[in-house]
Amino acid sequence: MIAWSDFERLDIRVGTIVRAEVFSEARKPAYKLWVDLGGGEVRKSSAQITDLYAPEVLIGKQVVCVCGFPPKQIGPFLSEILVSGFHRSDGSVALCVPDQPVPNGTPLK
Repeated sequence: MIAWSDFERLDIRVGTIVRAEVFSEARKPAYKLWVDLGGGEVRKSSAQITDLYAPEVLIGKQVVCVCGFPPKQIGPFLSEILVSGFHRSDGSVALCVPDQPVPNGTPLK
């Protein structure tokens, strides 16, 4: 169990994917994503979501992002946020998305 104050410390926000491309240098199939978190803030993420999504369908999709982790160097790419998703029984990842549009940068409450 965690305390409510632990949850409040997390920086989880919604953002819109504005750019997506194949991450050809990754060891496992992945995409490079650029996510608009509002207020002019665009952060990068590496995401292993190639089983269910093509880069062109990701553009404009809102996603739930964890923003409080330190940046992680993945090969030549610096991943700055975690785009969240759920593993399915076949191993693919389904993105965690809001079911209605919300402003970029809106925190999870």
